[in-house]
Amino acid sequence: MFKALVLEQEDKKTLATIRQMATSELPAGDVLIDVDYSSLNYKDGLAITGKGRIVRQFPMVPGVDLAGTVAESSDDRYHVGDKVVLTGWGVGEGHWGGMAEKARLNADWLVPLPANLDGKQAMMVGTAGLTAMLCVQAIVDANVKPEDGEILVTGASGGVGSVAITLLAQLGYKVAAVTGRAEANGPLLKQLGATTIIDRSVFEEPARPLDKQLWAGAIDTVGSKVLAKVLSQINYNGAVAICGLAGGFDLPTTVMPFILRNVRLQGIDSVMCPFEKRQQAWQRLTELLPASYFEQACREVALEQVAECAEAITNGQITGRVVIKL
Repeated sequence: MFKALVLEQEDKKTLATIRQMATSELPAGDVLIDVDYSSLNYKDGLAITGKGRIVRQFPMVPGVDLAGTVAESSDDRYHVGDKVVLTGWGVGEGHWGGMAEKARLNADWLVPLPANLDGKQAMMVGTAGLTAMLCVQAIVDANVKPEDGEILVTGASGGVGSVAITLLAQLGYKVAAVTGRAEANGPLLKQLGATTIIDRSVFEEPARPLDKQLWAGAIDTVGSKVLAKVLSQINYNGAVAICGLAGGFDLPTTVMPFILRNVRLQGIDSVMCPFEKRQQAWQRLTELLPASYFEQACREVALEQVAECAEAITNGQITGRVVIKL
């Protein structure tokens, strides 16, 4: 038997309860994992609270991330005792996820845990950190250099934003951080490496087709009118990496930033990211993230506290990462 957070639906409402389950109840897969840690992402928060149509079938164990130890394997790539990490692939949405003491998964979804990370540190990175690394790499690949100007990061106090700030600072970029709680979050964001703190309200005003050029590039986790405002302020030949829609999935902008300023808009997906690219990103993360990141950007909770944290993260009341100890 093992403990799990289980989502069920009753009268179109999502109910989250902690249950004891048998291993035989787990869905099919090549590898059985003893889960050490999971984490709480914004998507998990939407699933657990029922505020978003994330879960495809019930009952469901949420948790798009997990780190643990192989207990059984029918795949030659993984053996009993191997340390592994999983992010994405629809786990926690269409296949039982990481918020349980055990998980049975497809071997293709796993990545060996980097040698210089433990399970807790991996979940302090998680999907958010992997996505942030892919966003930062997109800025680098677009040939936007530190000397070109500041990089804007929206949703800066969230998981993706906080890791992106850290990575950009480590690479020598100056970072402007946009947050809805500038006074409360400003000190932490500056510790992570931000040079400028901007209140989100500045970016919620209607965007002009083109505004004053202010940013060499940007990483956006919000979408909608915030992204429209960001695009209007990107320097000539700049680039914007986008990975979220916390503010909405619409984009009320024009083609003008793209055809008059040569701005590039790069979508970032970490869910179906191929193994090789995923493994490279994890390795790059271990090289760039300083020890100080793991000391200041995390809150560890028990499974019993997850529902409360899920409500908080969907209300924008969580700074940094939430790690769940199983």
